[in-house]
Amino acid sequence: MVGTPVETQRPPRTWSNYLRPSVLLFWAVHVAAVAGIVYTGWSWRGAALAVVAYGVRMVVVTAGYHRYFAHRAFKTSRLGQFLLALAAQSAAQGGVIWWASHHRWHHRYSDGPEDVHSPARRGFWYAHIGWLYDDNWNDAKAALVPDLTKYPELRFVNRDAVNIWPTVALALAFLALGGVQALVWGYFVSTVLLWHGSFSINSLAHLFGKRRYATRDDSRNNWLLAALTTGEGWHNNHHRYPGSARQGFFWWEIDVTYYVLRALSSVGLVWDLRQPPRRFVVDAAPLVAAPVGADAARGSCAAPIPHPMRMR
Repeated sequence: MVGTPVETQRPPRTWSNYLRPSVLLFWAVHVAAVAGIVYTGWSWRGAALAVVAYGVRMVVVTAGYHRYFAHRAFKTSRLGQFLLALAAQSAAQGGVIWWASHHRWHHRYSDGPEDVHSPARRGFWYAHIGWLYDDNWNDAKAALVPDLTKYPELRFVNRDAVNIWPTVALALAFLALGGVQALVWGYFVSTVLLWHGSFSINSLAHLFGKRRYATRDDSRNNWLLAALTTGEGWHNNHHRYPGSARQGFFWWEIDVTYYVLRALSSVGLVWDLRQPPRRFVVDAAPLVAAPVGADAARGSCAAPIPHPMRMR
């Protein structure tokens, strides 16, 4: 469901917050991962499958949900956009419109009183998973994602009853191809790892690491998080210029997601990969002014965002 931005004052959580279907499913996947390992027994092949599945799915999350839908850091065809939405939602992190709107909200108010998940404001656990229990973040914020809501197919896959179809399909594929063990390791274990890997950028990347750039938030570059999240750990770089398809600004900053995007670009599946202007890379001084209006909504703390993507 598409709604309006939330107010800054939040009511205390009640039992109903913890008994919502999305929250119950979240913890059910954790239980299934642990119980599944106990039931099927430890398996090095299973663990390897979980690691490979995690790596592939993390690239899809970072390229799809984050760099494409939240920041429009590159372009693709309308069919490519739809397939990318399905692939991203196989990660079980909600509809792409919902995900993008909340991430743009985060950039608009990063580490301020209205931020979705600021560890500086509400502590580590709220920033990591606590905000998922907050009713204020249930709905997408339509004003921040007009470039996405104009597509009926994206509105359809964003629906509450629909956005889980891709992840259910992935789970069934693991079951069909590899049996219960593949379901446990390939889906449940990799999903739990994927969630906490993704959430670590909301929490840990605003607490630990180095600040190359004087951004208006507490974002930090952390090489370990970058390795675990296929490039997302260069978070201070990202907050310096959110619209860039490349988050590792220097050659030694490994950014696997960007390498995958470059490969896809070489065969014409994506194009116009946006790069940070040199002045934003070499100059560590604070920004002259904070973004306002549409620029802030799109999540750019460094430069205006161009017009919405034109489809081929």
